Amino acid sequence: MRWLITGAAGMLGRELVRRLAENEEDVAALGHDHLDVTRPWAVRAALAEHRPGIVVNCAAYTAVDDAETDEAAAALLNAEAPRLLAEACAPHGARLVHLSTDYVFPGDARTPYAEDHPTAPRSAYGRTKRDGEQAVLKALPTATVLRTAWLYGRTGRSFVRTMIEREARGGAIDVVADQRGQPTWTGDLADRIMAIGRLPGVHGVLHATNAGSATWYDLAQEVFRLLDADPGRVRPATGAAYRRPAPRPAYSVLGHDRWRGTGLAPLRDWRSALREAFPGLLAPEHPPTRRGAA
Repeated sequence: MRWLITGAAGMLGRELVRRLAENEEDVAALGHDHLDVTRPWAVRAALAEHRPGIVVNCAAYTAVDDAETDEAAAALLNAEAPRLLAEACAPHGARLVHLSTDYVFPGDARTPYAEDHPTAPRSAYGRTKRDGEQAVLKALPTATVLRTAWLYGRTGRSFVRTMIEREARGGAIDVVADQRGQPTWTGDLADRIMAIGRLPGVHGVLHATNAGSATWYDLAQEVFRLLDADPGRVRPATGAAYRRPAPRPAYSVLGHDRWRGTGLAPLRDWRSALREAFPGLLAPEHPPTRRGAA
C-alpha cells in the first residue's frame, strides 16, 4: 500500500514520513512546494500520479490569531482543501485520514468532550476546521477524522520546545494555569495513524490526543523537571494576562471512547509520552544552550 502525505514538511508530517520510512512503507511525501492542496487540478493530478491506497492530510492553516482577520485564507486550506482531497480520493478508492482539532468545541466543558458532542467553535480557526471535518465526511463517508491538540515533536515550533529554550535562559517564567488540554506527542500520533492505515474498517471521528490532562503551567513544570531544573521557576498566570485576537478554550480535554470499537488502544498518558520524547526534543533544530538529563 502506498501512502500519500500532504503537509509533509510540517511537524506531524515529518514525523509520520520518518516512521513510515523506518517501517519500509511506500510513501509519497508532499509538502506545499510539491502540492498546493487548494488547487483542484493539482490535487487530482497528485492522486492520479501516485495512486495511493491511503492519504493523510497534515496540511492546515494553523495561525489561530491570524485567522480572526483572514478567515477566508484559513477556510481555503482548512475546509476547501480537505473537501478537494476527499473528492479526489473517491474515484481511486483511496482512504483519507484528515487531521482536525480540539478548537471545534467551545472549550467551556468540565468533563471530556465525546467524539459525538455537538461542535460549537468560538474562533475563526475552529470554524474552518469544523467545516473541513464536515466537508470530508460528506464527500467521503469512509474517511477518518482525527482530532488532536497541543502537539509537540522533534521538529517545528511548539510550547514544549519554547519551554526548553526559556529554561536555558535562566530566571522565572509566567505560564497560563487556567487553560486545560492534552499535550500530544507527534510520535504517538504518527504511530496511531499508521495503525489506522492497516485497519480498513476505521472511519468517522476519533480523538487522537495523549490521555490525561494538564494546564500549560503543569506542562511547563514537567518540562523543567525533565531538564533537572527547579519547577518552582514556573509561576502560574491567567489567560487574561495574555490577550490574543482568538479566544483560547478554557477546557478542551477530549474523550477517547470510540477507540474501543477500532481494536486499537487510545494514546497513553501525556507524561509517559513526554518522558520518552524528551531526548529527541533536545537535539534538533533549535537546541537549548544548556542540556539537562532526560
